[in-house]
Amino acid sequence: MSQWPNRRLLDLLHIDIPIIQAPMAGSDSVALARAVSSVGALGSLGCALLTPEKVRESAHALRDGARPFNLNFFCHTLSTPGAAAIEKWKDILRPHYERWSLDIDAVPEARLRMPFDEAICSAVEEIAPPIVSFHFGLPDAPLVDRLKKRGIKILSSATSVREAKYLESRGCDAIIAQGVEAGGHRGMFMESTIATQTGLFALLPQVADAVSVPVIAAGGIADARGVAAAFLLGASAVQIGTAYLRCPEANTSPLYRAALAQAADNSTALTNMFSGRPARAIMNRYLEESGPMSDAAPPFPHAATLIAPLRSASEKSGSPDYMQLWSGQAAALAKSMPAADFTRELAAEALRLWSERPRA
Repeated sequence: MSQWPNRRLLDLLHIDIPIIQAPMAGSDSVALARAVSSVGALGSLGCALLTPEKVRESAHALRDGARPFNLNFFCHTLSTPGAAAIEKWKDILRPHYERWSLDIDAVPEARLRMPFDEAICSAVEEIAPPIVSFHFGLPDAPLVDRLKKRGIKILSSATSVREAKYLESRGCDAIIAQGVEAGGHRGMFMESTIATQTGLFALLPQVADAVSVPVIAAGGIADARGVAAAFLLGASAVQIGTAYLRCPEANTSPLYRAALAQAADNSTALTNMFSGRPARAIMNRYLEESGPMSDAAPPFPHAATLIAPLRSASEKSGSPDYMQLWSGQAAALAKSMPAADFTRELAAEALRLWSERPRA
């Protein structure tokens, strides 16, 4: 498909279709990433929950496809909450535990989502994937430099012009402009106020004007109309997450799939009640009763430890009431179909719309 109006990211990443399947740790899969990459787009694997050994194993399986792929990592700073903060969080959650006859004081310590560190960096240097992307900023400069010396292209998410300019100054090869419509965790790392987060169609052209590297549009894109519009606003590619969750290759439970299929334009909200960081999810009983945001939530990722038993009990009972249902605002536009077919159809229709756009 050589008719794309902006080839900057295609040429940078050596792909044929300017569509990136968003990394979605826990919900994506090697099979999903391989399917997307197999048709010339870019498949991604969220590695925030994986050990270095599992990252190596997954990368080996992805490399068997012989097409470019992306490994994604988090760059958060771990901040351990004090005993008083944990007790405050327990007070919020105790009625929910009682509903499920669970003992909130018997929850064991869980493995936390770890940021990109020396051990992961060594594994990635060994793997040398073609592309690595980051969320919540970038790792320390020496770690980034080590990846770049291996010829790895670096992407990262920005939720503001200020963040985008910072990422470019730190050596990012392309920037993902993440609009507030996007599902899952906000990529905020310099911004702290949810109320001032920007929608994609306002953010994208401002980021494209502010940086010289290619810009990838993310947030609320689930069909060809969104792809074509993103190019008009200065994007070199789009990143799509929620729409891929309905593909059979995604690691999405039946309850999660049903919630996505039933989602409307106003079904989601930004919440910190699952992980401690703002993320967009489908509203359910837990979020409706507790409110989607709370100052009592411990810092990411510690809040998730006490949420895990509630999520597990809810899913085992066949109820989505306490499930973590990450979703963007355009879930209603998504289709349930194989990832390769979805990617091909999306690209073909976007090109058709682009070619038929009104011209002055």
